[in-house]
Amino acid sequence: MKKSYGMILAIIVLSIFILALNCPSFSSGYREYFWDFEDVKIGTLPQGWVVEATNQYGPLATWKVKVDDNAPSGKKVLSLVRINHSSGSTFNLCWTRDVFFLDGEISVYFRANTGRIDQGGGIIWRAKDKDNYYVARFNPLEDNFRVYYVKKARRHLLKSADVSLSHGKFHFMKIVQRGDRFECYLDGKLYLKGKDDTFKGPGGVGLWTKADAATSFDDFRVKSFGDNK
Repeated sequence: MKKSYGMILAIIVLSIFILALNCPSFSSGYREYFWDFEDVKIGTLPQGWVVEATNQYGPLATWKVKVDDNAPSGKKVLSLVRINHSSGSTFNLCWTRDVFFLDGEISVYFRANTGRIDQGGGIIWRAKDKDNYYVARFNPLEDNFRVYYVKKARRHLLKSADVSLSHGKFHFMKIVQRGDRFECYLDGKLYLKGKDDTFKGPGGVGLWTKADAATSFDDFRVKSFGDNK
């Protein structure tokens, strides 16, 4: 009887071990990154982050960490505070190459502040450079949520959904990427899903607005697993 119990226990332990090996969160390639911006000096950017633009005309926009009493957590957010240009076709980027993301989840809280031509913004991932990346964004002026790929500075629509969110408040965006499949969520609800293989390899991650959209972001989290080298 004791041998039988021992055999059963060994089988259970082995099964758990096999499941763990096949679970992304237990894989050797798992990494998690989180920026709540609380440890970043006011008026600066997080270490390793850069400001760039796709289709840049005129000066780059000004991004910086600032105090915000309505931040989802803590007292600081990362915001685009000044546009500095008048282009309606420029994509404003604040991103980092220090995180190589292939598969996993990326999430952020965002709040649309101002913008006459455009408002809102979103997340970029698998970014090769300022002209090549995936982007998901919400625009409260158009009441839509869309995911694109930007290749050689040209934007191509993959999926779109009509969505209306309350104005002047922070909302939660999450992207899930598995191979060539993606899912895009707003405030916990799945709105967009599909597949695309334009960018098959890992790349950087960051934040995005278009034209004169001034937006604040908080609690930017990246859960990355697999071969993200």
